[in-house]
Amino acid sequence: MRRVRGRSALAVDSVEEERKERLRFLRGLFPRATTHDQQSIGNRVRMAVDALPMLLLANVAVVAGLGLIRRPDPFGPAFWLLAAPLALILGSGALLRFVARHKRPAAFSPERMHALVSIFGLTQGLVWSAWMIGAVGDMTSDRWPVAAIAYSALLVITTLAFAPVPTAALALWLTLSITAGIAAGQWMALAVLIPLLAIATVALGGISERSYLASRRWLANAAEALKAAVLLREFEENRRGWFWETDARGLLTYISPQIASAIDLPVEELIGSPMTGLVLHERGDGGTGDGERTLGFHLSTRLAFSEIAVRAAAGTEIRWWSLSGRPAFDEYGTFLGFRGSGTDLTEMRRSEAEVKRLASYDSLTGLPNRILMRRTLDESLHDIAGRPKRAALFMLDLDRFKSVNDTLGHPVGDSLLRQVAERLQRVVHNDGQVGRLGGDEFNVVLPGIVDKHRLATLATAIIAEVSKPYLIDGAHVSIGASVGIAIAPDDGATADALVRNADLALYAAKADGKGVHRFYEPEMHASAKERRLLEMDLRNVMNESGLHLVYQPVVNADSEAIVGFEALARWNHPTRGPVSPGEFIPIAEEIGLIPQIGEWVLRTACLEAANWPDSVRVAVNISPIQFANPSLPGIVMSALAASQLPPHRLELEITEGVFLNDDAATDAMFARLKAIGVRFALDDFGTGYSSLGYLKKAPFNKIKIDQSFVRGAAVPGNRNAAIIRAIVALAESLEMETTAEGAETPEELQLIRSLGCSHIQGYIFGKPMLSDEARARVAGSGKLVMPSLVVTRDPRVAVLRAATIKSPRGTETGRVRNLSRSGAMIECGIPFRPGEAVTLDFGDGMPVKGVIRWNDEDRFGIAFDEPIEEAQLSPQRMVKSAVGGPSAATG
Repeated sequence: MRRVRGRSALAVDSVEEERKERLRFLRGLFPRATTHDQQSIGNRVRMAVDALPMLLLANVAVVAGLGLIRRPDPFGPAFWLLAAPLALILGSGALLRFVARHKRPAAFSPERMHALVSIFGLTQGLVWSAWMIGAVGDMTSDRWPVAAIAYSALLVITTLAFAPVPTAALALWLTLSITAGIAAGQWMALAVLIPLLAIATVALGGISERSYLASRRWLANAAEALKAAVLLREFEENRRGWFWETDARGLLTYISPQIASAIDLPVEELIGSPMTGLVLHERGDGGTGDGERTLGFHLSTRLAFSEIAVRAAAGTEIRWWSLSGRPAFDEYGTFLGFRGSGTDLTEMRRSEAEVKRLASYDSLTGLPNRILMRRTLDESLHDIAGRPKRAALFMLDLDRFKSVNDTLGHPVGDSLLRQVAERLQRVVHNDGQVGRLGGDEFNVVLPGIVDKHRLATLATAIIAEVSKPYLIDGAHVSIGASVGIAIAPDDGATADALVRNADLALYAAKADGKGVHRFYEPEMHASAKERRLLEMDLRNVMNESGLHLVYQPVVNADSEAIVGFEALARWNHPTRGPVSPGEFIPIAEEIGLIPQIGEWVLRTACLEAANWPDSVRVAVNISPIQFANPSLPGIVMSALAASQLPPHRLELEITEGVFLNDDAATDAMFARLKAIGVRFALDDFGTGYSSLGYLKKAPFNKIKIDQSFVRGAAVPGNRNAAIIRAIVALAESLEMETTAEGAETPEELQLIRSLGCSHIQGYIFGKPMLSDEARARVAGSGKLVMPSLVVTRDPRVAVLRAATIKSPRGTETGRVRNLSRSGAMIECGIPFRPGEAVTLDFGDGMPVKGVIRWNDEDRFGIAFDEPIEEAQLSPQRMVKSAVGGPSAATG
């Protein structure tokens, strides 16, 4: 019922429109200001105005023609008398066209323009009526046909021009007809002719309007169609999409040339081929499945579809499309085929694949990232049925990477990480999966490998490979690596537990001097907790003034007069007591406190040195991180100015690590600091980035010989004395001073003096002391008396025998190199920390307990808790030496 009512309403509306159309001519005569008629009036006025030029030219032609047929005086006074009204017609016509064609004031509405055109038609009729009356009397009979033709032509042209405005045409016709009838005396014909002329004029106006509107609609539709075609062509050419069309059989009748070139096939070959032949499959994921509405299904069932993802069947590369289409029917409902569009999904698919890859792989090194490594670890710990499997996990951290990154810059650091990743993959190979967790942290998952010997061998190979020098942008870079190892399921049955315990083992490896590997042990939990607490306390130490400085004297080797002090930072923890710099300095490096601590040390040392005699200098250590800071010269100048300390009394001790970045920035920093007037000392010479090249250009005033060369140099057969002699000779040739660090025994003091060292620093002349004691030391003569802590100890014997070292960390095997009743010096691949309690077992059933006094790479000294018996020296396994003096524990 609703459809019937709707259809009846539409029919009624159609009848009403027809009725209104029949009366349209009346609205043409007397226009009304409705919305619809406003548009109609405007159309009529525009048509009449557009024809004004033709009408005005016709007027001029007729006037000229009539003038020529007038005799005997064609252009006499009568002619010029009528020419004046003609000029009025031309002027008013031109003015009317100007007003209509340009922006009219609001007062000139369509109705008023309609009235103006009508008045213009009446005016022209009156003028030509006057011409007619004047011409009849003067015109000869043989000129009547010519005049009639001229008048007729003018009437036709005028009628066509004024047809859109019936009132103008009717006014012109009526005026001329009445005039002609009066002149010819045909009153009856005039009475019949006038109504006919009115009806014909109005009908002609309606027809003209409809023709005009029809032509405008056709032109508008054509313009819209052309615009749409241009837009579609631009859409195709810009490769934002393409179009296709099939016939009722599903064969292509049109396809965009761009898509044809993309799949390397000519358009001619594609036309007439099945649309389904362009694709391999229709599922976006490349699979198939029951009920999937594929392209073939939609084409066969004539159902519209939208954005079906398909893969192209042709072309040299994999391409993906998104297709949409609708069935087309004619006016009788006959199926014509499909028309649709497509877009290229290839780049989007590639982007999606790249996003998925980046979600699982590290963008810098290309290694699996934390997420993928976690998934790999989970899969390595359990099989498909959920049963546990055996696996091992390496947690690896790069040593000294932060220093490289801070001194050489992030681009070099990134390049270094890429090279490290390549080396790790080369070493691990097919044994496991290498991944990067972030920063300088890597891990290795080793499914099925749990043998400790094999794991230790692999860890050692990794450390050795990563520790080899790198060449990056012309600079040689040296770093190291520490490895923590956890084994499943012994050290953790879940991924979280294994990662946590491997991290603890890594912390232990770094605490043991770095560059080593450690297996997880349950005792490491306590050590890790202690380290975390220490880190938290260290973050607050600067705010709470927990650090203080001590000063170790540096004396002249000949006069034994104090020439300077080295400022050393110390931390007296409120609950732990004194914390060794070997413990808190590495933590400060990791958490980024070195610049802050270093600046505080510099300022405090300068303020204290201002209280010493002018001949005493102060030495301050500058880390590579501080040296790479462009603001370092400003900090040094500020510290000197605040303390009023002369620049030559400040000695900056710089390690070889600053030359990791052997470039123009390093040279510029040396030049800026040297311009201030400070001195430079090369600290720990021969233990770091060993290269003699920087000695020839860096402005060093002193070379400090590391204590590892001094310690044991007095023992017969030790090569350290030869190394010291070579360093001294090198320094003298370069006009540099030398300071031997770590001298503790009279034998070492005597040897250092005999080798020509200019300065000595060590316990033999004093331990690091507080500022008050340092002031007291330099207040007198400036000379030091050898302290009483140097005592005569039991004779040592050089031996070469195996021994077992037991500690809370485990049991290690070493070789005893020298032995006395109070101590021993032992070689071992595992470093021990000073103060660590150990038990030394010679295999004779009489273990000896002691404390580690010092360590140096693969050697360390033990002080026995109680002197051992003479029998334990085992004369059969040792070679006696007549060397007396301090024991191995402190030598």
